[in-house]
Amino acid sequence: MDQVNRTIPDMDRILQGRRMRRVRKFEWTRRMCRETTLTPDDFIWPIFLTEGQGVQEPVESMPGVVRYSVDEAVGAAQMAADLGIPVIAVFPYSGPEKRDDWGSEADNPDNLVCQACRAICKAVPGIGIMTDVALDPYTDHGHDGLLSGDDILNDETIARLISQSLNQARAGSHIVGPSDMMDGRIGAIRQALDGAGHDDVIIMAYAAKYASAFYGPFRDAVGASGALKGDKRTYQMSPANGLEALREVELDINEGADMVMVKPGIAYLDVVHRAKDAFGMPTFAYQVSGEYSMIEAAAAQGWIDGEKVMMESLQAFKRAGADGILTYHAVRAATRLNAG
Repeated sequence: MDQVNRTIPDMDRILQGRRMRRVRKFEWTRRMCRETTLTPDDFIWPIFLTEGQGVQEPVESMPGVVRYSVDEAVGAAQMAADLGIPVIAVFPYSGPEKRDDWGSEADNPDNLVCQACRAICKAVPGIGIMTDVALDPYTDHGHDGLLSGDDILNDETIARLISQSLNQARAGSHIVGPSDMMDGRIGAIRQALDGAGHDDVIIMAYAAKYASAFYGPFRDAVGASGALKGDKRTYQMSPANGLEALREVELDINEGADMVMVKPGIAYLDVVHRAKDAFGMPTFAYQVSGEYSMIEAAAAQGWIDGEKVMMESLQAFKRAGADGILTYHAVRAATRLNAG
């Protein structure tokens, strides 16, 4: 230390008194000066549904994630509510027998999503329920919309999405999340919901959804991997584009979206920040299946501290400007946060 002092005789003058490390020295000063705070209120927990009773079926490509039968989903919702997680998002696994080119199962008032909405609303009235509006869990070609040859039909798909949204709203969904990326669907769904007396149902638009390679494990979880024919680049966004995302967000806001989402998450934090900064809307990000599975796989190999990376990644969303995060880590992260 003496040698350092002789080498740099007037460090205070050099630094002009600005010693940034002063407020990092103690744990209490680090807490006091924290710019962003993460709480269980920030999480939406996506879960997967499957047929049966008493079923918790592991998703092989998503370590620690299971598909729940509806009765088990009720227990999961109660656990989330007890932890202070405000919303649970439900996604159905559909086998080939539930799929056709029309996505007919989306209209079934007794499909897995509707069953779960009714059961969770009855048993856990204090938690919000979010449902996915897109046809890919129900089409035999695995696309989010109706297919004619190799073309996704935009306007015809919207008519189907309206029907799906109304079916979910009648079952008790509090937030519908159109994830299909068809042009004009937010305005059409808003008009239909209001006209049917569901004006309190929130629309969280998947406003900037990218044609990403991070979705693979999710498609396994909902049974769409084997069904998908081709890819989704004609309606999901190019990962190369940022300004286009802002135009998409603005259009959805103008059509009546109550909340907007960027998907995926970590690779698109710049888009989250720009969207929040530009519009000031409730802005959410989805830490998608591939992001989750990469953390879990690296942690299982001992290459990273999985718990610390989990928390650091979630904090990054808040720092970027996200008001909330859809994450498969929600229960573990909320448990950790509640424990202090």
